[in-house]
Amino acid sequence: MEKIQMKTPLVEMDGDEMTRILWKLIKQILLEPYIDLKTDYYDLGLKHRDETEDKVTVDAAEATKKYGVGVKCATITPNSARMKEYNLHQMWKSPNGTIRAILDGTVFRAPVLVKGVTPFIPTWKRPITIARHAYGDLYKNVELSVPAGAKAELVVTDKDGKETRRTIHDFDGAGIVQGLHNLDGSIASFAQACFNYALATHQDLWFAAKDTISKIYDHRFKDIFQEIYEKEYQKKFEKAGITYFYTLIDDAVARVIRSNGGFIWACKNYDGDVMSDMVATAFGSLAMMTSVLVSPTGEYEYEAAHGTVQRHYYKYLKGEPTSTNSIATLFAWTGALRKRGELDCLPNLMSFAGKLEKAAIQTIEDGIMTGDMYRLSTLRNKKKVGTEEFLQEINVHLQELLQA
Repeated sequence: MEKIQMKTPLVEMDGDEMTRILWKLIKQILLEPYIDLKTDYYDLGLKHRDETEDKVTVDAAEATKKYGVGVKCATITPNSARMKEYNLHQMWKSPNGTIRAILDGTVFRAPVLVKGVTPFIPTWKRPITIARHAYGDLYKNVELSVPAGAKAELVVTDKDGKETRRTIHDFDGAGIVQGLHNLDGSIASFAQACFNYALATHQDLWFAAKDTISKIYDHRFKDIFQEIYEKEYQKKFEKAGITYFYTLIDDAVARVIRSNGGFIWACKNYDGDVMSDMVATAFGSLAMMTSVLVSPTGEYEYEAAHGTVQRHYYKYLKGEPTSTNSIATLFAWTGALRKRGELDCLPNLMSFAGKLEKAAIQTIEDGIMTGDMYRLSTLRNKKKVGTEEFLQEINVHLQELLQA
């Protein structure tokens, strides 16, 4: 068949370890034979980030703002062990955090459902989408170790030099202190992204925080959401037949467990980080969790919700067989290709993305799957295959769909 042509490049952000291997295989087996793939390439592998003093991450984010759509491989956020392993100049920050801050976006994560894998919560019949605020909180924190006998204060100095002080704690013994911040504008962008996504996907929207304890910080989130909802979205939601409500984060957890799914759960940055992993695991596997970062100005960055699969990578380096699930990484590519096709009015590209997703799901539902899915699947006739063989099997189904 003639290759599908693209007009505008995708911003391609390569990554680390086993997902970097998956990235190359997906392109070779499932994309390049069918698409005249145009990408603006950035190597976000840890070694190259270190070599460029992490400038490459900033460049990739700015390119995403320029071209509108990016697709990112999983990357390493180094700790002290990684710093030694890779002989880094410094312990670079999370590339995801850097990109999210530059795009000021909201992360939407949802599981891919397949027959044969029953969620650990039996009542969950439809996907639960986690909307994660992608700015501030723990990911932009300032923290210090505090010696015994010290006093920690929160100090705000206004533009005229006037100080407002609050005592955090008088330390009799040694301890630690942490400062968090957020911005009204970023919270408002988060709220609008959630409301728009709920309307676009026709799903109810829940937002949860802890304003009973955090009477200024979390309460500000609650107030901004409510103000924007009443001013801009309430009538639209009523017309669409969907609802928005706020509840405390602990109440939300209880409601989610008892629910049937099929809604968007909006969370602050740290809450969303934790809850997205919980939801993904309860639905079956982190490797089956899609993720898209949506900016308030309409840029999109797609990625897998999981990490770099370090354990499989070390096996791969030893020449041992691996059976690594590539679905989330593959769906990052299909999401980006679909959005690129939508923005550039390329129905063939959008159709291809849909068929590739269908081929991947059909492969699993036909009983051909990687080891993680094999352990979860209740299908009677199932077969565990290796990393590359799984992608080749998807390609067989894809060719059938394209020929049909």
